[in-house]
Amino acid sequence: MKGIILHGGHGTRLKPLTHTGPKQLLPIGNKAMSQYALEDLKTAGITEIGIIIGDVFPEKVKEYYGDGSKFGVKLSYIYQDAPKGIAHAVKLCKKFIGNEKFIVYLGDNVLRKNLIEYTKKFKISESDAMVLLCEVEEPERFGIAELDKGNSNKIKKILEKPKNHPSNLAVIGIYFLTPKIFDIIDNLKPSWRNEFEITDALDMLIKNGDSVEYDIITGWWKDTGTPEDIIHANKLILDSIGTQDQFLINVDSKIKDQIIIGKNTSISPESIIIGPVIIGDNCIIDSTKIGPYASIGDNCIIKKCKIESSIVMSDCKINTEIEIQDSIIANGSEIESMKVQKKCQFLIGERTHIKI
Repeated sequence: MKGIILHGGHGTRLKPLTHTGPKQLLPIGNKAMSQYALEDLKTAGITEIGIIIGDVFPEKVKEYYGDGSKFGVKLSYIYQDAPKGIAHAVKLCKKFIGNEKFIVYLGDNVLRKNLIEYTKKFKISESDAMVLLCEVEEPERFGIAELDKGNSNKIKKILEKPKNHPSNLAVIGIYFLTPKIFDIIDNLKPSWRNEFEITDALDMLIKNGDSVEYDIITGWWKDTGTPEDIIHANKLILDSIGTQDQFLINVDSKIKDQIIIGKNTSISPESIIIGPVIIGDNCIIDSTKIGPYASIGDNCIIKKCKIESSIVMSDCKINTEIEIQDSIIANGSEIESMKVQKKCQFLIGERTHIKI
């Protein structure tokens, strides 16, 4: 089997964080969010992976992942000239896929459980597609599956953001497919938003009498479309520290009491770290309280402040007596103040300099 990671989209709901890079490279738990998709595929035994890139900083995607060798996979890059939908992106992969079964994984999704069991199931299945579903509280926000009551493991129909939803089972953006999908996509018409929808392609498979199975995931799934989603996903990932199912981390890092500390990082005796927390390499933490639920990137200098439920990316300098909560501070930013003691919430893009 082969894998496809979708790395397009403008991330308009995440501005200003996406002014200087694609949303899928924003770090969660000090790791690019699309890296979780790549590692899920690798863990499932899939090492030939195509990454769909468009006009949203494709050079940064290539710079981060390279040929895939440092991640233990072989990567190919497939260019999508315009955001014409997931089905259109899948169609572009026809030559790369050949005659193999494959998995399509949206690069802004983070999944608690890996894909090992689902992949094993699809490899031996005779179905033409398998869709992963998850129970959600607001079905009207998602593509929703209507199950075939006469067949316990089949989908009857997929509805995109229905007002009257037949279930609360959302299509989460991980699709197990066969090459049969390419012929289906060739006959698709654009949706009302002028995109070729993967839900329409799957629905057409069903109408043609082809078999579309499903599986309901256990654990959590997170779609990271907003800053609040990213902060929540960061909390969920940090909660795995010290557990049997801990997400992969840098082998040089030290772990103790739900706290991960990178190499060459110094923490002063006056500082307090309350896990779960991850702090990257080459950081200086001085007279600061960090945590719970904070991620600090590499090469940061942080003094005198309190940081909780926040993401501070790499190369940041924070020298202030304020309390930072529920914030995302992008790479290379600097925050300083003149002894102002108060709580603050930040959402700032790369290389921002704030004086308070």
